[in-house]
Amino acid sequence: MSLFISQAHAAAAPAQQGGGLSMLLMLAVFGLVFFFMIYRPQAKRVKEHKNLMAALSKGDEVLTQGGLIGKIAKVSEEKDYIVVTLSETSDVTVQKSAITAVLPKGTMKSL
Repeated sequence: MSLFISQAHAAAAPAQQGGGLSMLLMLAVFGLVFFFMIYRPQAKRVKEHKNLMAALSKGDEVLTQGGLIGKIAKVSEEKDYIVVTLSETSDVTVQKSAITAVLPKGTMKSL
């Protein structure tokens, strides 16, 4: 019967278990990597976008998330909406949070 099945030998001594300190150190390193690589840059982008929305004023040329480029015609302070003029005949009402960037003056004329 031992022709196909190898003989079972006594198991070797179990490997030494690592201390809990090394596990805590590894978790701390992963936490720091998560903070500096993911959380901190995202929080910075959110802060910059809030500052951008607060600085919007009439006459600014803006780019929306949908790709529309226009000039701000009206800013509503009590509501979170602005009116963007796309051309002389068309106006669009969008949320302030839909503004992606404020473009330099004269961008619409150069397009």
